[in-house]
Amino acid sequence: MGMYNCIIVLGPTAVGKTSIGVAIANKFNGEIISADSRQTYKYLDIGSGKDLDDYIVEGKQIPYHLIDIVELPEEYNVYNYQKDFYKAFKDITSRGKLPVIVGGTGMYLDAIVRDYQLVILPENKELHEKLESLSLEELGKMLLKEQPDLHVMADLQEKERVIKALEIIEAKKQGIDSTSVQRPEINPLIIGTTLPRPLMWENISHRLKERLENGMLDEVQSIHDSGIEWERLEKLGLEYRFCSLYLQGKIESKEKLFEQLFIAIRQFAKRQETWFRMMEKKGVKINWLVQDKDKNIRINNAFSLIENNF
Repeated sequence: MGMYNCIIVLGPTAVGKTSIGVAIANKFNGEIISADSRQTYKYLDIGSGKDLDDYIVEGKQIPYHLIDIVELPEEYNVYNYQKDFYKAFKDITSRGKLPVIVGGTGMYLDAIVRDYQLVILPENKELHEKLESLSLEELGKMLLKEQPDLHVMADLQEKERVIKALEIIEAKKQGIDSTSVQRPEINPLIIGTTLPRPLMWENISHRLKERLENGMLDEVQSIHDSGIEWERLEKLGLEYRFCSLYLQGKIESKEKLFEQLFIAIRQFAKRQETWFRMMEKKGVKINWLVQDKDKNIRINNAFSLIENNF
């Protein structure tokens, strides 16, 4: 399999990432690991676009991971995701399968690709202030002295990451066992997919209409009726926020709901694309597929890319 041992399919909302990822998993003996921050939660089905039927190809179930793993109102964050991701990754590779990571939650993807060192450390104010007073170059030299075999050079480009790494090293020297997650060797071939803005807006509009027609408001009301506070629902992404506001009478009509939510999702898609550009600027290689409305063309483009690299 060459230098790569997994595939990541990323992109903004409503561009067909899941279909492409499932096609890849089906062809290359893979299993899906979701990188969607809302699909981890149970009961967030319509509003999160869970669409579990997408994981069935010609009657064959493509295995998936990190979907429906958290109960509401439990909080789930990037640290939890990183820990669960590494567990799923090890499980899939131990069975000789190819992990295919699919999603658009930029922080979750970035935490995996660039190995965020998410730890709970005891406060060491004196050390932190000392490190903060040093330049990035000085900090980099200190880190390389401690870890001369450092292979992720992007770690040396951000002061916060270098300081965190040095704080972890110091804690370990003092015998303090942090809660950092042990990262398996991950070498992803990263595939990006997006569409020209007019096509993306068209997809977002069509999908939003479908979700509203298929009972998204009823889903949100049902979750609230089960005991989940409106405040908690409003933190579960745009669809749940705006539907909650409507159901509380804070948005006056379904027409206004559609209009405001449509604008908000478009803005969200732009922020996703900005995040992926930021990843590229920090040294992450993303292989972007042709921007074609026909998903089959993009799928074949992805197949060629994989076959040329694996």
